[in-house]
Formats: sequence, structure tokens, C-alpha cells
Amino acid sequence: MSGGLKRGIYIIPSLFTCGNMTFGYLSIISSINGTFTKAAWFLMLAIAFDVMDGRIARITKTTSEFGVQFDSLSDLISFGLAPSVMMYQLVLNTMDKVGLAIAVLFILCSAFRLARFNVKAKNNGVVRRNSFIGLPTPASAGVLVSFVLSYELFAADPGQSLTFKTIPILMKNMPVFFKTMPIAMLFLSLLMVSNIPYISFKKIDFSKPKAFRFLILMIVVIWLMITFPQNIIFILFTLYSISGLFNYVMKYWRIYIKGRNDGN
Repeated sequence: MSGGLKRGIYIIPSLFTCGNMTFGYLSIISSINGTFTKAAWFLMLAIAFDVMDGRIARITKTTSEFGVQFDSLSDLISFGLAPSVMMYQLVLNTMDKVGLAIAVLFILCSAFRLARFNVKAKNNGVVRRNSFIGLPTPASAGVLVSFVLSYELFAADPGQSLTFKTIPILMKNMPVFFKTMPIAMLFLSLLMVSNIPYISFKKIDFSKPKAFRFLILMIVVIWLMITFPQNIIFILFTLYSISGLFNYVMKYWRIYIKGRNDGN
């Protein structure tokens, strides 16, 4: 393979990482301007580009230390800073210092989660894993995004966007949103820095029969997301965020039950 072609292949995943970072920045600008629905959709695009850059790097066998570091910097902007700014502008700024502290904690936990991943990747090489330790930052951002997008389901006018002007409508139609969002951000922050394992889809080999069935399932999920975007996005990210905690609790519950039975 010629040097120019090889360098071109290595650039391709980085271009998707640039797209991830760009959409994260656009989300921040949109949140500052008070166009929260637009900010949420920019983050969904950032998540899509984040998935594609890793997949392309693995398919083309162009994973590298530079790619890992660049991807983490991009993720910190798109899935740490951007959703934190969005939630602060939307909800947390009404809580004064407490709201600011929650927003900062979310960013710090995102940075810690990404730094820990990089250290493990460096120590073990850039390897594929069956699971992540701690809730991945794109998933935590996805949960927050899904809350914002769900506003359209409760809006008085179909397709009405969430902006500074429509926040009073949100407070009226979704009062639980304002009460639970700070708690949800604290919960997500703790999950990111926890040692709870979460399933990773990086090692899926689509040449295997089970993987082919998974591919069919993914096609169905994508179709549902296109047809019912707000509902499916909320369900998928929420289920994933609690799946690791549920499996973790069930694992230790089985150990506890087994220990009691052995004791008897």
C-alpha cells in the first residue's frame, strides 16, 4: 500500500471524529442561543458520527493512539460539555450555585471517565472489548438529549421546538422534567465514574449467524427511530443506562443467594 493511500485511510476515521466535535460545538452554540431542540439533534448527530469513526477505524484497521486521544477530546466536548451547557441553560440555572455545581460535576465525571478509558487502552493496547467500565459518555448525553426531544410529544403545536420562549409550556406540560433532571444528571455522573460494566457492541462480527440477527434487529430499531424518533430515542438510552446497574445488582444478588444456600 502506498504511503499516500495509507495516510488517506488513516484520515477517514479522524474526519468523522471532526464531525463529532463540530456537531458538539454547534450544540453548545444552539443551547446558548436557547434553541434546545436544535441543540439536542446536533448531539444526536455527534453520537452517530462517534459510532461511525470507531467502526470505520476497526474495519480499516487504522486504530491508533492518536485516534484514541482525539476521539476522547471530541467526546469531552460533545458528550460532556455540550449536554451540561444545554441542561444548565434549560433547567439548572434556576437552582443558582447548586445547579452550577451539578453542571460542573457532569463535565468532571465525563473527563474522568474518558481519561480512565484512555489509560486502560494504553496499558492494554488499543483493543476491542466486550464491555465498558462505567456508563459511556455518549449514552449519558443521549439520556439527557432524549428528555429534551420528548418535549415535542407534549407541545401544544405539532413540531414545536423547545426554546427560551417555550420553556413555560414545558414547565406546565412536563413539570416532572424540572424536578427529575438535576437528580438524573447526578445519577448519570455517578454511573460514568462507577465500576459497573456496560455492554459494548464493538466486537460484533457480522459474518456470524447471531451477529446477522443482531444486524436485522438494528435495522428494525433504526426504522423505529426514524418513524417514532422521540419515543425510541428515550427508550433506548434510558434502558441502556439502567441495564448495567440492573445486571450489576442481579449479579451480586445471585452471589448473595448462593452464599446463603451454601451456608445452609
